[in-house]
Amino acid sequence: MAAELAAQEGAKLTAGQIVERIQKNIGVAWRTETVDKIVAGTAQTPVRGIATTMMSTFDVLQQAVAKGRNFIITHEPTFYNHLDTTDQFSSDPTYQAKADFIRKHEIAVFRFHDHWHAMRPDGIATGMIQELGWEKNVDPQNPRQLRFSGIPLAKFAQEMQKKLGARTIRVIGDPNLAVKTARAGWGYAGNPPGMAALSSQDVDVYICGETREWELIPYAQDVIATGKKRGIIVLGHVASEQGGMKYCAAWLKAFVTEVPVDFVPAAEPFWSPDKPVA
Repeated sequence: MAAELAAQEGAKLTAGQIVERIQKNIGVAWRTETVDKIVAGTAQTPVRGIATTMMSTFDVLQQAVAKGRNFIITHEPTFYNHLDTTDQFSSDPTYQAKADFIRKHEIAVFRFHDHWHAMRPDGIATGMIQELGWEKNVDPQNPRQLRFSGIPLAKFAQEMQKKLGARTIRVIGDPNLAVKTARAGWGYAGNPPGMAALSSQDVDVYICGETREWELIPYAQDVIATGKKRGIIVLGHVASEQGGMKYCAAWLKAFVTEVPVDFVPAAEPFWSPDKPVA
């Protein structure tokens, strides 16, 4: 009986009320201009359960519904562009199938990107450090700077790949390069931070999720060609931030207790030809 009453009370909780709690607990002022908003469903949607995820792909939505979770908190877009605009997809069958599924199952989707990064420490960085077991390696003054004992780059990348369960990470640099200092650019890495890291005398390897292969990648090659001992590890966007949304679920549980909260991982989109996915 108590469990039934709790479930009934939980059903009264709306998506908008959960967003208000997030705004109250994030610890930074909520921006006027932000992508962090409800992008599907409405603020009035009754919440039966919450699923956090890195990317709200169709398969993630299906998994969430199967678990009884209808409020999805996603780090990256749901509708294939940074602002989650949908007018351009009005006649697209894939968009329509996804939108119909969302309506049918009374799903609300909340984008949680800007403020999760703005939290101190950065929510994505915190989760990734936990996922990799690097808590003791973090520079106290900079959560994106990490110290190591000089492990060879090849072994360092292999350990990351194993811990993250990633299939297709890519590496540039001498496999025997001793990694003593790494700098992380979780998610997309633009030119200014990436180039600054690779130029720094205090960085051996730069870690990112993705970057433009005609900008930062040839710059990394040229840095190495000039004689500097550097490396870069490209994890893939999902693998490079997924741990942050796993941590998000744990963070939410501290102030959302009326409904269950779970993490639903987004699948890595790529596979290697030498190891095809069954």
